[in-house]
Amino acid sequence: MGLAIAEEFSGVIINADSQQRYADLRVLTSRPSAGDEARVPHKLFGDLTATESGSAAEWALKAAAEIQVAAAARKLPILVGGTGLYFRALMEGLTDMPAVPAEIRAAARLLLDEIGHAAFHKRLAERDPVTAARLSPGDTQRMLRAWEVVDATGRPLSAWHEAPAVPPLEADYFSILMLPPRDELYAACNGRFRAMVEGGALGEVQALLDRRMSPDVGAGKALGVPDLAAYLRGETDLEAAVELAQTATRQYAKRQMTWFRNQFNAQLTVSKKLSESLIQEIFANIRRFLLT
Repeated sequence: MGLAIAEEFSGVIINADSQQRYADLRVLTSRPSAGDEARVPHKLFGDLTATESGSAAEWALKAAAEIQVAAAARKLPILVGGTGLYFRALMEGLTDMPAVPAEIRAAARLLLDEIGHAAFHKRLAERDPVTAARLSPGDTQRMLRAWEVVDATGRPLSAWHEAPAVPPLEADYFSILMLPPRDELYAACNGRFRAMVEGGALGEVQALLDRRMSPDVGAGKALGVPDLAAYLRGETDLEAAVELAQTATRQYAKRQMTWFRNQFNAQLTVSKKLSESLIQEIFANIRRFLLT
């Protein structure tokens, strides 16, 4: 649909999917093909290395810059993806928090490894009880983030979240929510993952393992990577790994659907299969938006 809109309205597709930003995982994140990229301009695909952890706020600044470049060239900016927090960061803004120095992040990780998740969660509750109450001891990334913010700023993460949010760009958005029937979506998830395994995903995961990077960093957390890595280490067979990854993908899709239904202000929701008449209807809605 993004390609169709871009070709109809002389547009630029800007990636709003957190996992498709990893340059090392073109196959496993099902990034647009070289043929798709040749049809229309694509931005913010593969802009992160495997060890980088791009934040929603950082992405929003990049996306805002790409939107302005597209607009200056009289191109229609089209944001495509399923990372809800990215859209919120761009359209509504997130609380501005200072960057955390690398040495503080390293110290927090070392402490977690030394005392374990349960004890770390207990200590976090003493420093930031509001945030800790929302997190389980197994939520490694968010616990570390909350701890690092207190160390770096002297203020708990919950206090920072109370500050007003400011979007990085003043713009009008026309939002289209693609919400296919769940059974069709789940079948597509299953089929797509098998196709990615057959198309080179194992090689991408092996390359990550060869770098000996932490599984909790960047691309190591991408959907499918932990399961295929377990297979490549000889800890399970391929069929079991594929089934686990398919299950994780379906669960992720379910969470996405719930989030977008409840927290995304879509002007148009598409819940049936695309047809030529439906595509023309979508085009007509976009033309009205651009005129007004």
